[in-house]
Amino acid sequence: MKILVIGSGGREHALVWKLAQSPRVEALYCAPGNPGIARHARCVLIKTDDLNGLLDFATSKAIDLTVVGPEGPLTMGIADRFREAGLRIVGPSKSAAEIESSKVFSKSFMERHRIPTARARNFHEPEPAIQYAKDHGAPIVVKVDGLAGGKGVIIAQDEDEAIQAIDLIMRRKTFGEAGSQILLEDCLEGEEASFLVFTDGKTIVPMVTSQDHKRVFDQDQGPNTGGMGAYSPAPVLSEALQEQVLREIVRPTIDGLAREGRPFQGILYTGLMLTQNGPKVLEYNARFGDPETQVILTRLESDLVEIFEALTVGALDHLRVRWSPNVSVCVVLTAKGYPATFESGQPIRGIEQAEAKNGVVVFHAGTVLRDGELVTAGGRVLGVTAGGRDFQQARDLAYEAISRIRFEGMHCRMDIGLKGLKGLKAAG
Repeated sequence: MKILVIGSGGREHALVWKLAQSPRVEALYCAPGNPGIARHARCVLIKTDDLNGLLDFATSKAIDLTVVGPEGPLTMGIADRFREAGLRIVGPSKSAAEIESSKVFSKSFMERHRIPTARARNFHEPEPAIQYAKDHGAPIVVKVDGLAGGKGVIIAQDEDEAIQAIDLIMRRKTFGEAGSQILLEDCLEGEEASFLVFTDGKTIVPMVTSQDHKRVFDQDQGPNTGGMGAYSPAPVLSEALQEQVLREIVRPTIDGLAREGRPFQGILYTGLMLTQNGPKVLEYNARFGDPETQVILTRLESDLVEIFEALTVGALDHLRVRWSPNVSVCVVLTAKGYPATFESGQPIRGIEQAEAKNGVVVFHAGTVLRDGELVTAGGRVLGVTAGGRDFQQARDLAYEAISRIRFEGMHCRMDIGLKGLKGLKAAG
């Protein structure tokens, strides 16, 4: 098969890395890719928002299967365009992807289908939003309606912080048109977890559980980021809780979208808060998460090509997906200043030495070759991923590998996986 992956980050590197292991792959392309991806696939310089260019390439190369990594092309309708051209693609239609692209739509959808989530109100103007925040009190969550690269959620701990957040989004237009509407949402308490599934619109195949770390500093301090690390499994999601999430959240979501004429085919990511009153939805994504993909796919034993192929033809019910019992931990290395203004162009050393450790894979997220030298080119630079028989072994291996990597201003959290380790001890 000829396969095209769309995207250029750590998630796409993990996808390409896993797809390249399939004996069914004849040719593997990635648009636009990155230097890490180029080790496994041919990178083609087409931007992810160039739908015409991507469609022309897929047609000219007779691509058998396209896999979309980031949310942008999905919300622009790339899946609709490819299917209209008779090309198979992994990803939902533009209308189904609205479950991610609009938090206002997503919230109203959950209310219509009685899917457990936090109470919220949406606003088009700053003044009534500020008044609501004053009346509601803090803490309160301020959410940008549109796509904001994982940074459009501000948890305001007091009234002043809430007002500043509303001003930042609606008056100063920090997030552009994505912030033309906002949600003010009750602040839920509990443990966060990520629950991803493969679905062909009818059959739902759960992936192994994972837990992300959004805040930039240890102990969940500092501003939100696109993700500073992840681990799998997430002990906080017991088998009973997973069944509850499938029954009360995922199944009603897939069925509800179908009833509204938005059948969902692809990867559904549900961000959860596990509260004292049960699991509740924080957000949906219409694609793989990052860095959850890195820890999930390193545990996948089945052929990913076979899963994607079954997904696109409505045959997921015929597959049995196999997973490794091992633990996987991914620690993200970021550039100095991230998630605010960050530095680029710093030479990177030590990746080969890090990957010399058995069980370690270094996924590239923000790298580029400049005059033959690998340098930083993004806020999240690398995702050092390690597998082990337990959390302690996987953590130790990941951080030992990190000690071999160097670039100026490199930052990472040192507590990735500790929650999983503590969770297992608590469960035991």
